[in-house]
Amino acid sequence: MIKVIMHGCNGRMGQVISQIIASDESVEIVAGVDWYMGIENPYPVFESVEKCDIEADVVIDFSNAAAVDGLLDYCVEKQVPVVLCTTGLSEEQLQKVEDASKKVAILKSANMSLGVNLLMKLLKDATKVLAPSGFDIEIVEKHHNQKLDAPSGTAIALADSINEAMDDSYSYTYDRSQVRKKRDSKEIGISAVRGGTIVGEHEVIYAGNDEVIEFKHTAYSKAIFGKGAVEASKFLAGKPAGWYDMSDVINL
Repeated sequence: MIKVIMHGCNGRMGQVISQIIASDESVEIVAGVDWYMGIENPYPVFESVEKCDIEADVVIDFSNAAAVDGLLDYCVEKQVPVVLCTTGLSEEQLQKVEDASKKVAILKSANMSLGVNLLMKLLKDATKVLAPSGFDIEIVEKHHNQKLDAPSGTAIALADSINEAMDDSYSYTYDRSQVRKKRDSKEIGISAVRGGTIVGEHEVIYAGNDEVIEFKHTAYSKAIFGKGAVEASKFLAGKPAGWYDMSDVINL
């Protein structure tokens, strides 16, 4: 059984992951870390990772950027792999992640959903066939009305996967209202919709002459990110030092 430290255990995603793991016989949370101690858990909880004295095979992190530096130091010192799900890291922190990955296994992806990462893989294959045949490519993403950024990081990651399949020969267009001109064949249009409580919806459209092919992923709850993180922890336990992402999990 894989032993996990849940870093950020009392946050929303930490509690979701705790529930997922409770029904999975192949993995167990042996300790949690969170500055907020107001939630009862079936495992011991420490205020900081430095105070955690329980051995584990892997750490799952859903905390905040301020806690990541200490977590990386801990994982390097203890040689414990980490599934790093915290977002909003600074350039300096991303550099620290890269440096730490040379000493311990780290898995970090723009999106932890298994479905989204499988979609990225499928888009690469589709693009290699459809783009040379003249299909235009558009992405439409929808999220709730509280989301601050547009387009979403996942939409950009999907576009990057498409672009990678075409040797980065495409440009991205975010707002056609600013320039009145015909669509360029070497562009990926990305449109953002914000409204209600939409968790997340991403649609990729390949529009050719007299036919349209669509790929779509819909998230109905944030639990999909927790499920992906748990699968990533199973993959990462025991892996040698390096920077991994969800594409490595999908390829298994």
